[in-house]
Amino acid sequence: MAKFFGFVQFDFAGPLPLADGRYLAGSGGDGDESVLVLERIGAPASGGRKRRRARAAAADPEPAPVTVTRVTAIRAAFPFEDPAAAARWLDEACEAEETVEALAAEGIATLNRALHAQAVAAADPRMRSELSPEQAERVLVGYGSGEEAADGRFTDARQVDLLPRASSRRRRREKELRPQERVAAVLRGRERLDACETLLLRARADLDAGRDREAALQLRVGLEALLVELKGALADPAHEEDMGTLTARRSEAGDAANSALQGELSDEQHTQVEDLLKTCERILRRRRVLRG
Repeated sequence: MAKFFGFVQFDFAGPLPLADGRYLAGSGGDGDESVLVLERIGAPASGGRKRRRARAAAADPEPAPVTVTRVTAIRAAFPFEDPAAAARWLDEACEAEETVEALAAEGIATLNRALHAQAVAAADPRMRSELSPEQAERVLVGYGSGEEAADGRFTDARQVDLLPRASSRRRRREKELRPQERVAAVLRGRERLDACETLLLRARADLDAGRDREAALQLRVGLEALLVELKGALADPAHEEDMGTLTARRSEAGDAANSALQGELSDEQHTQVEDLLKTCERILRRRRVLRG
């Protein structure tokens, strides 16, 4: 009897850097495996690499057809013996919002590993290498036989909504930070982005993706930049306390970065990097909120 596998499927607008096909991914030492299947749907016919002459455009042109990249992350390490077991899993998974979010995060993490590897292998810093489930046009959670899932098909699936609710913590934080207002201020030259913000954002992306060594190296430089750029930025006791904590613990960031140059971080160093990064992020968030 054929085995059945659960999956999460994402439809992203536009092409991704990865070529269509099937990719076998291991999660490291625990032996878990997943399969990533990519398929471009509705891709325009290739006209070759020859540059075409410019043509007159209509004043109100119709939007060009958009390619959709369908990504299926198959949970190959957790097969179901029969369709009934798979159906029960699907029902239970879709009843709990936290389970749906965890499954989507698991699938997108596998995709982001592949995108990051592609960007590094191609030595292209501009390549799209980080996606979130919320960026997908459609997200399905479902199950199918191995043959079905490998072809992007399924026995049963449910479309799920991953957009944060108005009452969610993420929405509340976005409202507090008012990113659109800041974007406008930066574009008009009324405000600049500090170097530490970019460095620490990269550290967070690396840490969340499991790239501890890269996160430690980014943190060391980002923390040092923050201590200079945000010194005296706020007349606020909490700001001064956090800045003092970073100053007292800056050697931990340096030691973790030095260890990263030699190999993997210890569990203690991973915790230190996480704690220090959270403190840096709290300082930046506080400044945005208090400055308005």
